[in-house]
Amino acid sequence: MTAPAHPEESGPHPGHGPEDLCPAGTELYARALREGRLPTAEAGAAPCLAEFGLLQPAVGAPRWVEPVAPAVALHRLLAASARRVADERRREARLAETFEPLMRIDGRRTAGEDTGALRVLSGLPTINQAIGEAMAEATAELLCVQPSAHYAGRRGEVMHEVSLRRDQAMLDRGARIRALYQHTQRHLPLVRARYEQLRGDAQARSLDEVTDRLIVVDRRIAFIPAEEDATLALEVRHPALISYFTTTFERLWRLATPMYPQTAPLPSLGGVTPRQRAIAALLVEGHTDTAIAARLGMNVRTARVHIAKLAATLGSESRAQLGYLIGRSGLLDPEAAPGR
Repeated sequence: MTAPAHPEESGPHPGHGPEDLCPAGTELYARALREGRLPTAEAGAAPCLAEFGLLQPAVGAPRWVEPVAPAVALHRLLAASARRVADERRREARLAETFEPLMRIDGRRTAGEDTGALRVLSGLPTINQAIGEAMAEATAELLCVQPSAHYAGRRGEVMHEVSLRRDQAMLDRGARIRALYQHTQRHLPLVRARYEQLRGDAQARSLDEVTDRLIVVDRRIAFIPAEEDATLALEVRHPALISYFTTTFERLWRLATPMYPQTAPLPSLGGVTPRQRAIAALLVEGHTDTAIAARLGMNVRTARVHIAKLAATLGSESRAQLGYLIGRSGLLDPEAAPGR
């Protein structure tokens, strides 16, 4: 399996704390300590060094940076950590002081204690933090459904790096990861790169259609979207709901086609590809081109290309005739499904 490339070679610098100094930062800092300074341009490969106060501009030499003594840098970082701990202690004291009189009020009309089974998460940072905290404690398995592509551009690359580190940490603890995608994502660069870089028991399969996004951690906590724009999510801890999500995932998993670690080809039937067969089923149900594209995770133009190829294969000259020919062809009969 291909080893992950260094961050400076493959994308944006990964976020991390000073306690987890990246390999590029460690190497550059050690070199700066040996040589006494570094060109500013080279230090840009590890911006974390300036952020954590390990490198500083050289006086009178703007094109150079020089290292801060490790003992001095450590003292500053420990002091900052101590201040954060003290701030949290003060915050805890204020919370206790605020809620102490409220807890003396008769609360028989309040919601039950089991409301902790559902928690609303607002905003991507909050959602990602909750998922990260759940995965940091996981030891068994991660189940996830990814119905659409990752974010494009720089944002997609950053999210890819963050989730990749999170997944790898879980795999390193001996856990397993299983993911379901739509067929349209089988060859996306970010999806392929993800599984080429992960080391451990990571598996992926694909279907024409999957559920909305779903993450289940150790079969004890799940995350599902609460809004279409993905900025609102539900954290679910109710055992019955977790069991329902897990059962749904397992049934979809058995129907899905392997895509990693061993890729299974998508077989054709009578010159009709599996994707065109899925489109045919939605055409017969009366869906528009836009609805079909949304259901199958493709753009409308691609959906129309497949519809045109399907019409050519079946000899259809109109939309109405295409529906009739699809029904007569037997393409949608269960016994005609590829692999049966």
